[in-house]
Amino acid sequence: MTGTHGTVTPEDTSAVLISHCGCAELAPGPDARSDHRQTPPRVPPTPGPSGSPPEVAQAGAFSRRRCAGRELCLRATGGDLGTVPGALAPPRYRRGAYPKCPTESERAARRFTMATAAAPRRFCRCACFCSENLYVARYGLHLRFRDEQQLRQDYGPILRSRGCVRTEDFQQLLAELEQEVERRRRLGQESAARKAFIASSYRPARPDIYTTLQGAALAPEFLAAVKYSASPGADLAGLLQWLETVSEEKRIYRVPVFTAAFCQALLEELEHFEQSDMPKGRPNTMNNYGVLLHELGLDEPLVTPLRERFLQPLMGLLYPDCGGAWLDSHRAFVVKYAPGQDRELGCHYDNAELTLNVALGKAFTGGALYFGGLFQAPGALMQPLEVEHVVGQGVLHRGGQLHGARALGTGERWNLVVWLRASAVRNRLCPMCCRKPDLVDEAEGFGDGFTREEPPTVDVCTLT
Repeated sequence: MTGTHGTVTPEDTSAVLISHCGCAELAPGPDARSDHRQTPPRVPPTPGPSGSPPEVAQAGAFSRRRCAGRELCLRATGGDLGTVPGALAPPRYRRGAYPKCPTESERAARRFTMATAAAPRRFCRCACFCSENLYVARYGLHLRFRDEQQLRQDYGPILRSRGCVRTEDFQQLLAELEQEVERRRRLGQESAARKAFIASSYRPARPDIYTTLQGAALAPEFLAAVKYSASPGADLAGLLQWLETVSEEKRIYRVPVFTAAFCQALLEELEHFEQSDMPKGRPNTMNNYGVLLHELGLDEPLVTPLRERFLQPLMGLLYPDCGGAWLDSHRAFVVKYAPGQDRELGCHYDNAELTLNVALGKAFTGGALYFGGLFQAPGALMQPLEVEHVVGQGVLHRGGQLHGARALGTGERWNLVVWLRASAVRNRLCPMCCRKPDLVDEAEGFGDGFTREEPPTVDVCTLT
């Protein structure tokens, strides 16, 4: 599914029109008579004990039983199988008390394996995708669209200030919005059709890229950080010794992710696909050039193991309040910037709880990332922080952090972007419309990371 764009309406009657891959503009807020809702800022739910997701912290539906004289099994609802509310949790096992007592990292790995081995979950998108945050490049705005009357009422003044003055201008805009709504409604079906055609007809240049991700493709620094994150007693202070802290205030970090050899191999495959006659979907509603990795068939061998085996423990320590330990889906794409094509990216926030952005190459100048505050905060774009790309290195940040890319100077820049999503967080509040999501089923894939079902109740024997 192509990405969407977010809008925020502060209380002072001015709205920040923001995309997840588009411009952020200060604009007069919609007329009070419109159907716009004044929504509170998005506040991630408070995690439960030991970073457990809200379902676990709030449910309290568990039972305890003894196995061979020890407390082994917990019946826990959702997420961190075997973790229960703090006051009722069993005492921590003493290291070495029993020969088979697992470490915390072993228990976490076992819990995660059991969770992911369950029946496939069905993911959804929010219905706001087809009615809100529609990008109009000509005017640099992201709009909510219901009908002509609502459009005139909510956006008439700002549109006129941007040059939409004549009747012909407005009618052209109206036709474009209606066409975009229809395109978004068909998007899931068309994406699935492209994926099936590519799977049956495309011949990769680098078949080795399509094998399951191995540690040899990953930078030693990244592997060391992940290993520490999964070790007993790991904490944030210790993890930060393995990462570069770009901004402590904004919680932005950087670490080498892929080896130079893997970056080169992946680029060769991406360029080969780009030059083929295969059908291609746009990475999102702002970027025109790039590749959707799930359509190319790289989700299963590359991105899913990257998320499950490597990013999950890392993000769990860095961003426990954003669902970092409970990432259960993603959306991954590669964007390309080059002269005569896309050259820059306006300020936006991502449709994700967390984001990984890795520079793959090639040789280029310019194009630095810049970061503001969280999208809910008034004045969040003041005094942005600039971050230069380093090939092979990944920038980690919260999805709600306003950011963009400066204009490319020379050369070509390719970046892998992975939006990391936690249904335990977004099921409560859609980050794009700031309301409880109105769910629409997706035929396949991760949709926009929402789920309908409650977390399953699972019996877990943690010592066997």
